[in-house]
Amino acid sequence: MGALQAWFGKLTLREQRIVLVALVLAVAVLLLAVMLPLDRKVTAAQQRVSTKQADLAWIRSVAPRLSALQANAALAGGESLVVLVDRTARAAGIARGMTNSQVAGDGSLTLRLEQVPFDALVMWMAALVQQHGVHVSASTIDRTATAGVVSATVILRGR
Repeated sequence: MGALQAWFGKLTLREQRIVLVALVLAVAVLLLAVMLPLDRKVTAAQQRVSTKQADLAWIRSVAPRLSALQANAALAGGESLVVLVDRTARAAGIARGMTNSQVAGDGSLTLRLEQVPFDALVMWMAALVQQHGVHVSASTIDRTATAGVVSATVILRGR
């Protein structure tokens, strides 16, 4: 460093000013060469973040509808939850006891069954879970005056 100061001290005043201006220009060019690419990268990253946030907001807005569609869409056998429940209830002999069914916005299916054999109801629900991948979200089973016969409300959801 001392040699650089000695060299600078030997220069005339005009030469010293030229060296200082050249040094300032060199530092400015160097800063621009580093800062401009960094600024472009930061701007591009901010734009990507904005795009991703907009995508996330859109996904969150359509997620409930997609869930409902997915639950009502094809299950393991390629049929909707409503069709699957109807078909399997007929096969189990409890379809005549279905008095009400309602599809909810989240894709679940609420069924009301009246005066059905308890054993047939339980076997039907087990078959839905084990063979068809249906999830029983909730169920309420009430006994009736007849032994072995129940009324039930069952909430089903496709997986």
